[in-house]
Amino acid sequence: MNCRGCGAHLTLPLIDLGTSPPSNAYLRAEQLTQAEQWVPLKVGVCEQCWLVQTEDYTSAQSLFDADYAYFSSYSSSWLNHAERYVDEMVERFALDADSRVVEIAANDGYLLQYVAARGIPCLGIEPTRSTAAAARAKGLEIREVFFGQGAAQSLVQDGWSADLMAANNVLAHVPDINDFLKGFATLLKPAGVATFEFPHLLSLMADHQFDTLYHEHYSYLSLTAVQTLCERNGLEVFDVSRLPTHGGSLRVFVQRADGLRLDGLGLHDPHRAVQATVQQLLDEEREAGVMTRAFYATLAPAAERIKHQLLRFLLQAKADGKRVAGYGAAAKGNTLLNYAGVKPDLLAWVADANPHKQGKFLPGSRIPVVSPERIAEEKPDYLLVLPWNLLTEVSEQQAQVRSWGARFVIAVPELTVL
Repeated sequence: MNCRGCGAHLTLPLIDLGTSPPSNAYLRAEQLTQAEQWVPLKVGVCEQCWLVQTEDYTSAQSLFDADYAYFSSYSSSWLNHAERYVDEMVERFALDADSRVVEIAANDGYLLQYVAARGIPCLGIEPTRSTAAAARAKGLEIREVFFGQGAAQSLVQDGWSADLMAANNVLAHVPDINDFLKGFATLLKPAGVATFEFPHLLSLMADHQFDTLYHEHYSYLSLTAVQTLCERNGLEVFDVSRLPTHGGSLRVFVQRADGLRLDGLGLHDPHRAVQATVQQLLDEEREAGVMTRAFYATLAPAAERIKHQLLRFLLQAKADGKRVAGYGAAAKGNTLLNYAGVKPDLLAWVADANPHKQGKFLPGSRIPVVSPERIAEEKPDYLLVLPWNLLTEVSEQQAQVRSWGARFVIAVPELTVL
């Protein structure tokens, strides 16, 4: 396979997680009699541009289909994060009723609802029908297309050149990352700003977050790789900040690399100065070793250790007559459960607040997804929190479990019983 960023041949493997179904391909009851599509889940590293990426086995259209079940608004902490983002961007970039905000991967309107509430014209790009419908129900304008340079050109013609483009947790999800980024350079106004949020590769490696690897994530990003990708596609990184979301993320601020515009007073350069934060983080990544083979050698043995820890815990709990249930039918949980070979005999069910997942079954493991009310009804002894990044939120929402002596458990970065 060649690198989807620079085209060089991939020579450095990161990890081989065997085969599994796509992590968001939840099953309906009538599908349980049918075979699932299991495809290899292998991740490699480009030693030319240092982009970490899955090998190609599935298309974006098949992964992000009409029944896509990930809805952002079922996490209160993520909604709070989105509202804070809007407040900060409005203040920093002086957005008002004359501005245009476009969000790529708008999902169910979790973020644009706060933009619209401020009276700022906004548009969401969301290719999955299920989440697009939920966003429209909030009164938002949505285009159901996959974003790239062609879509951006059409939006410019429709008057949607953007002062701000938001792209949260989508840069990693696109197979043609160059075409995707060219779309931003096309749609941004000369003085426009785009922000990308994505899990940081340094956090993934440091905390053994192998369960964040799945087919829908085509790329795993460092600032080193993102800066190279942006430069190749007409964009310039001018600031970066760290976020606690998703186990450690970055928010990268970019602007058009050309930057010149003609106004009534002549040529004007709206470029923002590149902040010291950019070089500081590039230096940190270099010191951590992101441009060396040795940096990538630790994830595979860590994943195997975590798998064994989880299986020992589940088997011992069963031997002791204890009942283990899960919380959060997250994609990362599906990677973990399928890699470890966990089935309903060891994990009875997984509760999830998203009604679009309730009544379905996890891909691969076929563990049933139920409403959170099931927790109080059956009173399991342990609650395995699969989206470990939401542990604080889940433990607060489900604090009732401690009344009957139940304990919370996470598997990543190490098996921990709380």
